[in-house]
Amino acid sequence: MAKLTIGFGVLLILLGITGYVTTGSAHPTALIPAGIGVFFVLFGVMANSEDSKKRMLWMHISVTVALLVFLGMIPSAIDTLKLSRGASFPHPIAVEEKGALCLLSLIYVLFCVRSFISARRARLV
Repeated sequence: MAKLTIGFGVLLILLGITGYVTTGSAHPTALIPAGIGVFFVLFGVMANSEDSKKRMLWMHISVTVALLVFLGMIPSAIDTLKLSRGASFPHPIAVEEKGALCLLSLIYVLFCVRSFISARRARLV
């Protein structure tokens, strides 16, 4: 799971850089997903440990942060759906970027939950 966390962080960094470049490098707030991605890379590096307690701690921290990001981005996901149906927004690239951040966070949380359930079942057997 540590490698998945690092990969997720890299995806967020790429999302942030792409959003920043797409806006003509005029809106530094487009780099917010990249900042979040840096944290996930750090979480993944910290979770890449032989100590199972440290690994569990950092993975639980990372999934909690991803869940909070997802919950915070739900209104943006709704705006993304409105945008796809023809609504107009002053900065449509920002709406799309936040919708992508919401979707990526949800996918990551689901992968982590699946992994946590599998690990729990393996311990019980």
